[in-house]
Amino acid sequence: MSVDTFEPVVTPNDVWQKVKKRAWVTIAVPLAIITYLAYTWFAFGVPELLSKAQPERAVILATDSVAYKIHVTKLLRRDILEVAIEGERRATFSEEDLPEWVSVDGTNSVVDLGQGYLVEINGKRMDFTVPGYGLITATATNSGVDYVLPEGDQPNWLKVGPKKLDARPTLDRRVQVTKTKIEVHNYFGGWENFWFPFHSELYGMSFSQLWALALSADRLDPNTANIWFIVHEFLENPDWQHGEIFVALFETIMMAVLGTLTAAFFGLPLAFLAARNFTPSMILRFGTRRLFDFLRGIDMLIWSLIFIRAFGLGPLTGALAIAFTDTGSLGKLFSEALENIDNKQVEGVRATGASQIQRYRFGVIPQILPVFVSQVLYYLESNTRSATVIGALGAGGIGLMLVETMKTSRDWENTSYIIVMTIVVVIIMDQTSSWLRRKLIEGK
Repeated sequence: MSVDTFEPVVTPNDVWQKVKKRAWVTIAVPLAIITYLAYTWFAFGVPELLSKAQPERAVILATDSVAYKIHVTKLLRRDILEVAIEGERRATFSEEDLPEWVSVDGTNSVVDLGQGYLVEINGKRMDFTVPGYGLITATATNSGVDYVLPEGDQPNWLKVGPKKLDARPTLDRRVQVTKTKIEVHNYFGGWENFWFPFHSELYGMSFSQLWALALSADRLDPNTANIWFIVHEFLENPDWQHGEIFVALFETIMMAVLGTLTAAFFGLPLAFLAARNFTPSMILRFGTRRLFDFLRGIDMLIWSLIFIRAFGLGPLTGALAIAFTDTGSLGKLFSEALENIDNKQVEGVRATGASQIQRYRFGVIPQILPVFVSQVLYYLESNTRSATVIGALGAGGIGLMLVETMKTSRDWENTSYIIVMTIVVVIIMDQTSSWLRRKLIEGK
């Protein structure tokens, strides 16, 4: 007995309708995306933001973060000439130890900026020779600055006015003249005075010299061994504050570790209450899950602001903020891992006559241990970065120091140093967590 099968007849109109439907979707989706992007472009004020952007200032700050400058400054009111690193009084060169590109005659000076750029300071007058442009002359007066420029169009790098002349023909050369001072900036790559303070006995020593000094029996300080004297001079560097930065990094790591371990300690038992196969009570499961939603639904930064109001500034507030947020996140992850365990292993342990706690210990924990370890280590690594942001709000640690250096808008090399150290710590935490994961899970 045969059964006839009837295939539906596809008409040209049906084909046309499908083509139109697909064509509509193909056009509508890109059009919706373009409309959304156009809306956000104006709703977020991107045109106004771009109009206020100062790319030249960004270039200057980027230069300051990887280079330092030596100031040659003539203070006209006191008629004195100073040569100092970054213009700091505590990093001022003596007359016997001036840089070779600076020559001084009393309170007058000739500054050779290299490649034909030459600045001559004579009394209240400054002559700046710029290759390819000519001679710029500026004279400080009681009311402002008089200047004489070469004939032709004024370049963009030269800004003149009745009160100030500012010439920066290259990124690493700058001259400023006001009625109170004449200042020359010469830039050099690197971080100044990074290892030791300018006036330290160790300033300018090479590594081999420091090594020989550390092994020498002749002490620089009769009360301290040379090795500890070197360490002390490095840590107590007032410009770079190495010791304070190391302490702040340690506080940041402790915030992350304490907060993550606290979240894991409370999240695991709460996960049993939220797991369907371990808690038959629907009310208890529902309440525990909503607790997880509440804890992780409020951002870590909001928790930190709440705890700062409650307990004041300090690393404890950062650790509590991390602990509250991650208790909700880890608790949810652990409860889902518990619901996916293999009950055969639990039944096998029960068949041996094991108690309830023993069934959990030998039948459940070994199954969720890989998830537990991997998630805790991942959150520990992530919270190291989060602790930096929380610290910037007042919880302390390296984040607070980072914000303090950025507020001045002049110590950008210190800002770069702190950022580099933070990245190094994150890399170390990542490598450490990977090593622990291999040891605990893979047994390697």
